[in-house]
Amino acid sequence: MVEKTTIHPQQQAWPGTEGKMQPPAEFIRPGYRGSDKLKDKVALITGADSGIGRSAAIHFAREGADVAVMYLSEDEDAEETKRLVEAEGRRCTLIAGDIRNADFCRQALEQVIETFGKLNILVNNAGTQAVSKDMTELSDAQWEETFATNMHGMFYLSKAALAYLGEDDIIINTTSINAYIGPEFLIDYSATKGAIVSFTRALSNQVVGRGVRVNAVAPGPVWTPLQPATLGAYDPQMLEDFGAGTPMGRAAQPSELGPCYVFLASLDSSFISGQTLHPNGGTVVNG
Repeated sequence: MVEKTTIHPQQQAWPGTEGKMQPPAEFIRPGYRGSDKLKDKVALITGADSGIGRSAAIHFAREGADVAVMYLSEDEDAEETKRLVEAEGRRCTLIAGDIRNADFCRQALEQVIETFGKLNILVNNAGTQAVSKDMTELSDAQWEETFATNMHGMFYLSKAALAYLGEDDIIINTTSINAYIGPEFLIDYSATKGAIVSFTRALSNQVVGRGVRVNAVAPGPVWTPLQPATLGAYDPQMLEDFGAGTPMGRAAQPSELGPCYVFLASLDSSFISGQTLHPNGGTVVNG
């Protein structure tokens, strides 16, 4: 059983870094044993410098995949992810830039092909959120930025990736429990996460006949730099007992999410497409 991690009030400047988090996050369980489920596959993961994305990258590497890490500007965190992937005996390349830019997304895909020669797995994981408890004070700029980061970047990358994905390849999108429960202080974020669920279902229906599967993961509260850089930046007290409202009474560690991405990326999920996994600590959701 995973013990509850005590999280105290804290805050960071956006976009947040792993090195400043207290307590540190866990990315892969010490006893996790790979079994070549992704042997010689190539994965591109956005937001893989830290948090859930880093966990997915390490798990993929332990299962035999090479990894391209896309991130915004957190060079130190990204270098640590690269070190951890390479420690598993796999190759890793870093791609820094803003996924809100369509040209950058296309260039990133081209860089992956130039480096590795192929692409098998795209994980659209990068995202942003900002607290706003009154929609009349939610600025147009914040609304547009949240959609540009969480939704537009996913569209640009998925569109570019389809030129390279074939039979048994996969797109995995990170949505959120917030798409289903709708917290009143995250209206724009929750709206994007609901859009991701619908995008996942529709894109799956469009490409499943080609043998390409499209699925999503909807995490509950997870201890990542996004939390102190957003919730904590608004009010450090929002992180007091973060995750305590789940039936399990705690937040997840990223290490508990990585295996979900392995499952969806591998042929273990060969008859699953257009669906969403719900690692959320026991919260019952519809959909």
